[in-house]
Amino acid sequence: MKTKEYSLFTAITMIVGTVIGSGIFFKSDNILVYTNGDIVKGILVFTLAAVGIVFGSLTISVLAAKTKNPGGLITYADEFSGHKTACAFGWFQVFVYYPSLIAVVAGVAGVYMSMLYGFESTPETVLAISLGFIVFFFGMNILSGKLGGYFQNAATVIKLIPLFLIAVSGFIFGDVNTAFNEAPKAASSFGWLAALAPIAFSYDGWVVSTSIAHEIKNSKRNLPIALVVGPIFVLAVYILYFVGICVLVGPQEILTLGDAHVNVAAQKIFGDIGAKIILVFIVVSVLGTVNGFVLGFIRLPYSLAIRNMFPASDSFGIINSSTGTPVKSGTIAFFICIAWAFVHYSVTKLNLMPNSDVSEIPIVASYILYIILYVQVIKMYFKKEDSLSAAKGLIIPTLAVIGSLIIIIGGLANPMTLVYIMICVIVIAVSLVFYKKENSRV
Repeated sequence: MKTKEYSLFTAITMIVGTVIGSGIFFKSDNILVYTNGDIVKGILVFTLAAVGIVFGSLTISVLAAKTKNPGGLITYADEFSGHKTACAFGWFQVFVYYPSLIAVVAGVAGVYMSMLYGFESTPETVLAISLGFIVFFFGMNILSGKLGGYFQNAATVIKLIPLFLIAVSGFIFGDVNTAFNEAPKAASSFGWLAALAPIAFSYDGWVVSTSIAHEIKNSKRNLPIALVVGPIFVLAVYILYFVGICVLVGPQEILTLGDAHVNVAAQKIFGDIGAKIILVFIVVSVLGTVNGFVLGFIRLPYSLAIRNMFPASDSFGIINSSTGTPVKSGTIAFFICIAWAFVHYSVTKLNLMPNSDVSEIPIVASYILYIILYVQVIKMYFKKEDSLSAAKGLIIPTLAVIGSLIIIIGGLANPMTLVYIMICVIVIAVSLVFYKKENSRV
């Protein structure tokens, strides 16, 4: 019997550590530009953007509490929506969602490492560093079921340090009344809602913890708790950091400085070495995100294989008795990720997606797929299954759907969104052809 490797704390840190990457450090100026320096509206934007994960996680927790089978979202789709939906979900996650995000986030780590050590961040340098990180984290997570969890716990705690330091320093050394009262008045229109687009994507990655559901101790109890506590904690951290840095530096100054406001805040707290310290924390923060995605990704081909929804299922649906991990599943996931790393490099090198990158391909499509699961919970409520309350079975799932639509609408602002969706549609179509072919043999 498979040993339960992960604690409730690890499940929570997977959510927190994967969602909180480097973006939050540089989002404050973007938010204030859209809100015209209004801190209150900035807080409202963070809250609105969080609706998608807070209510989404509350909804998914209903499904998580009903099963202990491996696979996370694949399992939920399989048991509550059908085999075809599960196959489509799984192929999308294996061939698009996880590898594209890992490739891009590892690339971001490469950029920050170049900055930290004074290298010129050419596409080739970033690719080389990112490949090194990909090899390291896949190796660590494939060879040990525990090491990846330990790193995730440590990285999450470390990345929270600068966020809390800035938040607390703002309230201690800044002037709260001045920051709020002297902020320029926002326009009376709803133009500030455009800030939802750059913020919404900062919340992605919260579903990763579901991929290790079957390896969490007392998962039917602990995973729902993690899915509730994790996203709410992320929202609280984001708001505390945003308010703290606004009070510490000042909204008008942040608008003037742009991304440089982070260095100014760091210098006020740490002195001249502040910028380097913040860079170190950012690198750890990004690597925590990479590890969280890898930790979840290596199990997905296995989750499909045990359902006969993946090529060579007999081979990939095996847990290695020595490592306690699906080694072959992790290996194929590694090679898919390497391929995406080169795709990301080519796109960046040739500037094929100006002001964008391949990580945006799966975001909109993933929230479309999440809606399918939210609707299943609503259906359970109307079928009077398990005596779901109106809050859990109707109100919360409906708010989750609205939150997903907010993110989808925000994504439509990108002219490449339709191209991204077409790529996802092709992958899903191939998965359904494969499923039909395999099913016809039965």
